[in-house]
Amino acid sequence: MPDLTDKKTFSDTDALDFHRVPTPGKISMAPTKPMATQRDLSLAYSPGVAVPVLAIADDADRAYDYTSKGNLVAVISNGTAILGLGNLGHMASKPVMEGKSVLFKRFADVDSFDVEVKTTDPDEFVTVVKNIGDTWGGINLEDIKSPECFVIESQLQDLLDIPVFHDDQHGTAIISTAGLINACHITGKKLEDVKVVLAGAGAAGLSSIGLMKAVGVRAENTVIVDRDGVVYKGRENIDQWKAAHATDTPHRTLAEAMVGADVVLGLSAKGAITKEMVASMAANPIIFAMANPDPEITPEDIRSVRDDAIIATGRSDYANQVNNVLGFPYIFRGALDVRARTVNHEMKIACARALAMLAREDVPDEVAAAYSGRKLKFGPDYIIPTPFDPRLIWYIPPFVAQAAMDTGVARQPIEDMEAYRVALRQRVDPSAALMQKIASAVRAAPNKRVVFAEGEETAVIRAAWGFKQAELGTPILVGREDLIRRNAAEAGLNFDELDIEIVNARISDRNDAYTDWLYERLQRRGYLRRDVQRMINQDRNYFAATMVARGDADAVVTGTTRNFNMVLKEVRRVLDVRDRLIGLSVLLARGRTLFVADTSIHELPDARELAEIAMQAATTVRKLGRTPRVAFLSYSTFGNPPGDRSEQVREAIRILDQIGVDFEYEGEMPAELALDPEARAAYPFMRLTGDANVLVMPGIHSASISTRLVQALGGATVIGPLLVGLEKSVQIVSLGASVSEIITAATFAAYDGTVDKGAVDAEA
Repeated sequence: MPDLTDKKTFSDTDALDFHRVPTPGKISMAPTKPMATQRDLSLAYSPGVAVPVLAIADDADRAYDYTSKGNLVAVISNGTAILGLGNLGHMASKPVMEGKSVLFKRFADVDSFDVEVKTTDPDEFVTVVKNIGDTWGGINLEDIKSPECFVIESQLQDLLDIPVFHDDQHGTAIISTAGLINACHITGKKLEDVKVVLAGAGAAGLSSIGLMKAVGVRAENTVIVDRDGVVYKGRENIDQWKAAHATDTPHRTLAEAMVGADVVLGLSAKGAITKEMVASMAANPIIFAMANPDPEITPEDIRSVRDDAIIATGRSDYANQVNNVLGFPYIFRGALDVRARTVNHEMKIACARALAMLAREDVPDEVAAAYSGRKLKFGPDYIIPTPFDPRLIWYIPPFVAQAAMDTGVARQPIEDMEAYRVALRQRVDPSAALMQKIASAVRAAPNKRVVFAEGEETAVIRAAWGFKQAELGTPILVGREDLIRRNAAEAGLNFDELDIEIVNARISDRNDAYTDWLYERLQRRGYLRRDVQRMINQDRNYFAATMVARGDADAVVTGTTRNFNMVLKEVRRVLDVRDRLIGLSVLLARGRTLFVADTSIHELPDARELAEIAMQAATTVRKLGRTPRVAFLSYSTFGNPPGDRSEQVREAIRILDQIGVDFEYEGEMPAELALDPEARAAYPFMRLTGDANVLVMPGIHSASISTRLVQALGGATVIGPLLVGLEKSVQIVSLGASVSEIITAATFAAYDGTVDKGAVDAEA
């Protein structure tokens, strides 16, 4: 379980208020179908509900098709081992079980409800769960004490035809195994050679040592220790689960077992491991002190005697937190999506190995933002991904699903794993579908050369790396090669692997030609040749834009170190406007994609400019594979109330009427008319045949405020503003843009004006 007690930044009153206000508890139910009309009610309940009832009566598996079963997990407990608090009863476990349900939804979009069972008798517990088991697509057992948890899980796995997973056992096992794989990789140790000591032979400890054996640790190289000492072959008074891991060993105490050990797994209690024990371990020891709320030994105490140790704990205030939230949401996501009958050993191993692989990848900026800007890079202080890594949802479940398919426990195999990854990304990232289509179109087109103008910035270097790795085109970094390579190395990137081109503007052999060309362009605007020479030599935006103008590259992305207006002025001295120049933002919310214009160029457009903005936006939206339906937004509705800005909008409509454009448009209107068909029904003269997807704002203030407000309120993603209308493709990101934002801009830059619009799927 996540650590809920370390370094509290809240009072007990804060915690109680959080769970009580404004509504008691942490979960609620939301319908997935409309309940607005009598027909809706008839379909949802009587008489329409009889049709799926009869279908399920004929074939019980149809419940996956006609009910929420396939995305529904029960979190079930009897409260006999609540967090680190012990046996406090089934109702005391309810806040924890609700919390687990919230985590299922937050991290993997799995619907989950808690069930608290009022019994401590294992047989009675099994009977209760068995009789309600078919309701769910999977069952997560939680906070059940050992050894009863082993019996309960084993029996339910035999009795039910759905995944039954005791997270306190297997969650810790999966995450710690992932950490061990990477710790061995860093230290150069082989899994089959390491000597592992387990301090704490409870459910989590025994499951952890079992999974580590499954990935390569040899049984004879393990020693487990419980409160009575070493579990050795022949020892009396041990249960069958401990006996299964007993080894022939002369050691009888934890201190003896740790002498020369490579790895110690702590799943016991504070103080169980001493400095002297740590000092006796082998070189480069791997120490996972995972007791909560206080580890067996603190990292500070370990460091005082060993500076070569790799350390993990169960706490969030230390590096390498072994946090079960890295496992259970994604185990169940993969299992549910193939309608698995169980979660088997192979699926757990697949999850552990996937987590280990993900930790070796470059870490997104979103993760750093969640950890107060701390830069995470694979190494001794980062061997396990963090819970807020946005890639977990689409990276881990496919490995779990594939293992289920390979071992024959999947009822419904996934045919297209890449499409599955895209679908997973869409569950938590509304922009994923659009970006996937754009990226696919870019990959299908001839290789595009994109100049990253501010190439010495670490975020830009990482973005260029990601752009290249994703096979979106050829990145060109502008800057000093020694500094770029040094910053890349500090970020953990090896440029020799990808062969990324670096151009130093100051010493480039293109300087004279670029200077001649730009001087000819600017000589009648008050620029001397030496001015132009300085611009080419010293300003990367001028150099990068000239590269594109002269055909030495296809697109530019810039803006991380200068404000938008300054960058745009520099770029426009090099490049002409092809059509009307606008800023177009993409807003994704509630399954809807909207394009908002103009969000960056025209402060207070007149009627002619509004009409041109609409035409440019419609052209761009069509290139992105959508059929444009344009709504001119205003505070007034077709002249009521009157005003100067609404008159400008009405004049823009008249201009479009005279031109005769090939897209739908209407205005002026408030947002509800543009987006709600029932509201439009009161205006039978309206020309829109469906909801608008292009919103033309009356001014930059309203465009910027509205998009930022929606984003700030949550539940929406905003891409852009995208720069549209220059003769060559340029995208300007915001100051301090994240790596993902720079990659998105570079992808649009590669796409803009170079890919046939048919390469992007039309909207559904």
